[in-house]
Amino acid sequence: MKILNGRELADFIKERQTHQVRSMAKKPTLLIIRNSDNPVITKYVNLKIKYGEDIGVKVIDYRAENSEDIKNKILSANQDSEISGIILQLPIIEKDKTNELTNLIAPEKDVDGLSENGNFDSATATAINWLLTGYDIELKNRKIAIVGRGKLVGAPLYKMFTKSNLNVTLFHRGDNLNELINYDIIITATGVPGLIKSEMIKPGCVIIDAGTASEKGILVGDVDEAVRNRTDLSAISPKIGGVGPLTVTCLFDHVIQIVNHPN
Repeated sequence: MKILNGRELADFIKERQTHQVRSMAKKPTLLIIRNSDNPVITKYVNLKIKYGEDIGVKVIDYRAENSEDIKNKILSANQDSEISGIILQLPIIEKDKTNELTNLIAPEKDVDGLSENGNFDSATATAINWLLTGYDIELKNRKIAIVGRGKLVGAPLYKMFTKSNLNVTLFHRGDNLNELINYDIIITATGVPGLIKSEMIKPGCVIIDAGTASEKGILVGDVDEAVRNRTDLSAISPKIGGVGPLTVTCLFDHVIQIVNHPN
């Protein structure tokens, strides 16, 4: 069984990015806005800060008080020539404000690709595409299932695959997940630990687990442990180091592009 190691692929891209940033007259700055101390969020923010340090990009971690504070910070950063890119780290506490706030981010600074008119595709969806491509996973003529229709992963990835005329089905909350047995590639991003059971998956399947949740301080994915113990799968992303590292890499690729090719 092939392990889809995103960290390995990210290391190659990171080396290229380091050289790019070193050659820049103006160094990029990434602003991360959040209003939650959820351990999953804190982990990913810290990863981005460390990554930025490694390649020479300044990262500002701004902790907002509430949605109004987020709004004001976004509007201010849109006009700040020193801020190259902006991320609203999701989820925020006032989840019902998510679309309103992400759409305030200037399209040319939306490195996460979450606003309706952003210049970039979703970073996480792009990372999943990179991971599949990097390991030569054939997508054409395969039945693909995406479990979860969230703003970060499921919805933008479904849109991306549909545009490429791939045979893809989006599973929503309440759908019969036992139907996953009929699919060749399963990509899951629900944040529900252990949701995807072994009996739902056929031999030879490719599985990308992009779900993240915290159980007793430990980060866990959507795929049940019994799935990872199988030897008849074609490929699977690891518990740690699958989609996450490539998502961070993609975000910084967008930041670099903004500085190299300003609108």
